[in-house]
Amino acid sequence: MDPIDRSIINTLQQGFPICTAPYKQVAEGLGIEEQELLARIKALLDSGILSRFGPMYHAEQMGGALTLAALKVPETEFEHIAQIVNAFPEVAHNYARDHTLNMWFVLATETPEQIMPLISKIEAQTGLTVYNMPKIKEYFVGLKLQA
Repeated sequence: MDPIDRSIINTLQQGFPICTAPYKQVAEGLGIEEQELLARIKALLDSGILSRFGPMYHAEQMGGALTLAALKVPETEFEHIAQIVNAFPEVAHNYARDHTLNMWFVLATETPEQIMPLISKIEAQTGLTVYNMPKIKEYFVGLKLQA
């Protein structure tokens, strides 16, 4: 990543303008052209540096639910299990970790009552125990990159 990419990431984490030309407004604030901004966002997504670009919603405030879950996956099965887990549309993020619980993922459902049946489905399809870690308190941790 170059300093412009870092600035894009830092800027977009601070909010996205609600206007008729939001990308143009962001690009102007960064001192680049709108098409360059769009190309750079696409490149960051395509390269995997960014896993997603979009709004963050408070699912609970809309009647939904989120939970953090983890699995203890044998290394030889990791990719296969990741494919199973990622096939569920409710899986928002999936991360490999250097830990006994080596696969961590976020589940997002339309209602709180859907979390446990979803966990049961994942357990049935993977043959593994899902460790459910529902949010008790929310913290915001901003990532700021040095430009």
